[in-house]
Amino acid sequence: MSFSVIIPARLASTRLPNKPLADIEGLPMIVRVARRAALSKARQVVVATDADAVLQACQQHGVLAIKTRVDHVSGSDRLAEACELLGLDGQDMVVNVQGDEPLIAPTMIDACAALLAAKPQCVMSTVAHALDDAADFANPNVVKLVTDAQGLALYFSRAPIPWWRDGSAATGQASAQPGSALRHVGLYAYHAGFLRRFPSLAISPLEQIESLEQLRVLWHGERIAVHLSDEKPGPGVDTPEDLERVRAHIRAAA
Repeated sequence: MSFSVIIPARLASTRLPNKPLADIEGLPMIVRVARRAALSKARQVVVATDADAVLQACQQHGVLAIKTRVDHVSGSDRLAEACELLGLDGQDMVVNVQGDEPLIAPTMIDACAALLAAKPQCVMSTVAHALDDAADFANPNVVKLVTDAQGLALYFSRAPIPWWRDGSAATGQASAQPGSALRHVGLYAYHAGFLRRFPSLAISPLEQIESLEQLRVLWHGERIAVHLSDEKPGPGVDTPEDLERVRAHIRAAA
């Protein structure tokens, strides 16, 4: 199995400005993400960015990076251009690692790629793990998903799904039946050919409502395979508070 990891990175984050360059114990976050990804079985790890500052930070730390356009509306659109710039064949596998996951597990990257290779009926694969925290279940920043009997995604949502009617009625708050809720991990594998096709797919109403671009794939009738992981990823970074948690985690592990 051969695959590339591409990490989209842009500076225009609203909740945490200049997020890819945020210092985490002496290294920019984007560099930490790339170094974690390099521990996977990927044949190459590439940062795709629209910012010269990110490009320079990667070059200073020996991370391969390429410059992409500034007008992309999603990370997948940026990956599509990156596939062209890297000259990837249509059947080449690409794993999209988010640039705000400095604690991403290399084994998850490998599992995501392996699942896509094993599911030719799917255009994408992704990862989820059991969600047993009530606060996370209700948190709109934590994306949930449900799957069918074959482990293929039925829906992704920021809302609490699946909604446990009886449990929610009894407690007066959003509840999940024990063992039923899954947290989505923002990790995706694709074939380069589908990535190139993705920008031509019309944006779906559900994607706009939920602000989840993977819903565009389901809206157009394509299938996404889901790897259920026994391990949970480390915290991602969306807010200054998240950044402090990751810094503390890395300090404790040093």
